[in-house]
Amino acid sequence: MTRGLVHIYCGEGKGKTTAAVGLSTRAAGSGLKVLFVQFLKDGRSGELRTLASIPGVTILKGVPVTGFLREQDHETVERTAREHLTRFEDAVRLVSDGSFDLVVFDEAMAAIALGLLPLDEVADFLDRRPAGLEVVLTGRDPARALLDRADYISEIRCVRHPYQKGIEARRGIEW
Repeated sequence: MTRGLVHIYCGEGKGKTTAAVGLSTRAAGSGLKVLFVQFLKDGRSGELRTLASIPGVTILKGVPVTGFLREQDHETVERTAREHLTRFEDAVRLVSDGSFDLVVFDEAMAAIALGLLPLDEVADFLDRRPAGLEVVLTGRDPARALLDRADYISEIRCVRHPYQKGIEARRGIEW
């Protein structure tokens, strides 16, 4: 690829990560090198096991955020933010030499909205990324600075969800 574009998959609906995984498998199936980076998740979701088995896909698993941040003490929130920033910086180092064609920052926009990942660093990366690098950002509440830099914006809207009926998330379907 000669020019990489920026994709945003956002909204309240289910399927943002699923769309990013689908693009990752398409890219890897076409011989592209993919880096899939998770934020706010613990690396146990079913799609990661499948992605990990695909040649050309590298995964940086997330450190889970348990409970609501507003209920956590300051030290825990600061430690979580440092872990998220370190994972982001590791990803930037990995893609900076042009050895990857696609990088997915799964739940990065939610991590930014929660104050766990600095918006200015993500925006700066988008401005300075390698020319051929395709970038995907997923999550709710995308910042205007990210929307302004995006070439694709796909909003996934929730019309109905089983959670509204009290049905908990199911392994293999929601995670």
